[in-house]
Amino acid sequence: MSRLSEQLVAYIEMRRALGAKLGEPALTLRGLVELIEREGGETVTAALALRWATASTGVQPSTWSRKLGHVRGFATWLSVTDPRTEIPSWHLLAARHRRKAPHIYTDEEMSKLMAEANNLRSPKGLRAATHRTLIGMLAATGLRPGEALALDVSDVDLEKGILNVRWTKFGKSRFVPVEESARQALVQYAEVRDRLFADHHSHAFLVSERGKRLGSSAARRAFAILSKDIGLRPPPAKARRLGQGPRLQDIRHTFATRRLIEWYRAGLDVSRLLPGLMTYLGHASIQSTYWYIQAVPELLQLASKRGITCPTDGICQ
Repeated sequence: MSRLSEQLVAYIEMRRALGAKLGEPALTLRGLVELIEREGGETVTAALALRWATASTGVQPSTWSRKLGHVRGFATWLSVTDPRTEIPSWHLLAARHRRKAPHIYTDEEMSKLMAEANNLRSPKGLRAATHRTLIGMLAATGLRPGEALALDVSDVDLEKGILNVRWTKFGKSRFVPVEESARQALVQYAEVRDRLFADHHSHAFLVSERGKRLGSSAARRAFAILSKDIGLRPPPAKARRLGQGPRLQDIRHTFATRRLIEWYRAGLDVSRLLPGLMTYLGHASIQSTYWYIQAVPELLQLASKRGITCPTDGICQ
């Protein structure tokens, strides 16, 4: 292993020790290091970083910007011990990543997604039950998709209806209560899962057709298929593609947005209730929760009527 490869490993380990998952950067930065090594280099240069970040074709400019951002973090850390390192400028790529406005699902859309999930075929029949339960859990709790997929059997208290969401984004853990209807749905899923895999050894609560933890890629792909089948995603230009459209993550946005809309319409003091919602959602700061007000036109209108202003930085006052 080269010195630069060793430094990348040390950087990833350091960031993860501080609570970052660093899933995508750990994979993509390996490609940068391999390019540098093939070119006979020993450290990061701005020219190589830019060439590597923009090498991908058929992607959005924001993807290039995101990849260059990964390099910037690694190069900043590397420059402390290697002064030859060049930190790519923020201005190298004009297209900067902008947070996409969420799709807020209607009740009808959620019902269609749940019904369509029942049509997912598999030899054991568990695929339909797992994806239906995942969608229902996200709609009922506002969990991040990754948080739901990471739940172990021991994290789900089926008697009390409490989910133990452990060490997720920002290194925070929290308990998330669920309503009785959601608790009963989780109980029913667990019964089906345990009947089909009576001797399975996975600790995961949501499992694939093979009895292993349902992966994020499989979950996103299945959801994209469901979205396309019910018309939420337009037909893709190329075969085998799933097109673009509402995401699994948007169910979380829908959960938070509906709570805020309900509070505003009820005339409640939203500013006093927001810290509780922030904790429930696992946000690191209140600004992350305020973002929903700016992102959704109806919420922005309701907030404006109550005298709450939302500047361009997303922080409402």
